Amino acid sequence: MGRAFEFRKARKMKRWSAMAKTFTRLGKDIVMAVKEGGPDPDSNSKLRAVIQNAKAANMPKDNIERAIKRASDKNQGDYKEVLFEGYAPHGIAILVETATDNNNRTVANIRSYFNKCDGNLGTSGSVEFMFDHTCNFRINGEGIDPEELELEFIDFGAEEVFQDDDGILIYAPFGSFGTIQKELEGRNIEILSSGFERIPQVTKQLTPEQVADVEKLLEKIEEDDDVQNVYHTMQETSGE
Repeated sequence: MGRAFEFRKARKMKRWSAMAKTFTRLGKDIVMAVKEGGPDPDSNSKLRAVIQNAKAANMPKDNIERAIKRASDKNQGDYKEVLFEGYAPHGIAILVETATDNNNRTVANIRSYFNKCDGNLGTSGSVEFMFDHTCNFRINGEGIDPEELELEFIDFGAEEVFQDDDGILIYAPFGSFGTIQKELEGRNIEILSSGFERIPQVTKQLTPEQVADVEKLLEKIEEDDDVQNVYHTMQETSGE
């Protein structure tokens, strides 16, 4: 198995944020998708993907519909995606993906977390190159052979296909998202969820004490309402 498989397995074992935080993130994704391509999921592939993710996270249908309606309101502010880069203690690179309607607030908050936890907020491009920006799809694997699917989807950009408890996972470079989404939909293959991840090219093993130092910073960042995702180069174990 490749790096995407190991990355996915390790992250699944980590504790995830509370359901309310997940819904907040999905709500922002819905707003950004509607602002970009309109409120009709049939003609807005990005919104279609976000709705699939919301359903996979058990977000109530009413919440999804309210978020779409709210996003269509001209008075609804827009969210801007901003990427922050820096270092935690012990040389661990960190990427922070945010969606914010107040960039000054977000910059100040993220900087304060790094400063309080002996980290350093870097400049644009300082650590992003250490991560592969990927897209992924989780599909209903019933009646589908993962190896055959991988061979068929190599031409559409797929780099890694594997099966786990949640279905079949397809990983590809960031730019292949639209092509693979279109092909899966064209084949009437059910997409359960999809998204983007940044997989570290190299990870660093730390002592338990050093891990605690890094975790302190990660927890502060993840608690911020403007933060969507956090990635780092610290080696994680799957617990197996």
